[in-house]
Amino acid sequence: MVVLNKIYTRTGDTGETALGDGTRVAKHSPRVEAYGTVDEANATIGMARLHATGETDAALARIQNDLFDLGADLCRPGMELDDQAEYPPLRVSGAQVARLESEIDAMTKVLEPLRSFVLPGGSPLAAHLHLARTVSRRAERLATDLATSEDVNPAAIRYLNRLSDWCFTAARMANDEGRADVLWVPGANR
Repeated sequence: MVVLNKIYTRTGDTGETALGDGTRVAKHSPRVEAYGTVDEANATIGMARLHATGETDAALARIQNDLFDLGADLCRPGMELDDQAEYPPLRVSGAQVARLESEIDAMTKVLEPLRSFVLPGGSPLAAHLHLARTVSRRAERLATDLATSEDVNPAAIRYLNRLSDWCFTAARMANDEGRADVLWVPGANR
């Protein structure tokens, strides 16, 4: 295991950073933007966890770990799997996507039927999950944009897509299983 005893390295002082394969790129490159936004999504999940308990907190902890996997996946260009490399590429798997889908399906079974668009808010947990949803969507947009010019693991993009759906569904669960959702009223303030 690598030990991280020194936080600053000074290697990024010129506006570049190293990718997982050692390639140096600008800190504003599309790949760095994508995995940096995944890190931001992870931080918003951490904020949501301040209000979560039990199974929800455990699920959010698993998601945080998955997001580190996803960041590692995105920071390693190319899709080839080199088992002989000192640090073989870590790739998000279809099983991680399937777990999110299964959890979404389980939550949906107990939710009040959705009859209107939901405004971000309600309970503190729901509000934080809605924020995590929007940051996850931005990460997805950046990853799909990156995929137009470079190789990106399709499972990573699917994971981000399902994650935003998971956050939306979990936010509804946090609002008394959808009964306390804040609903959009079209034209209410004309």
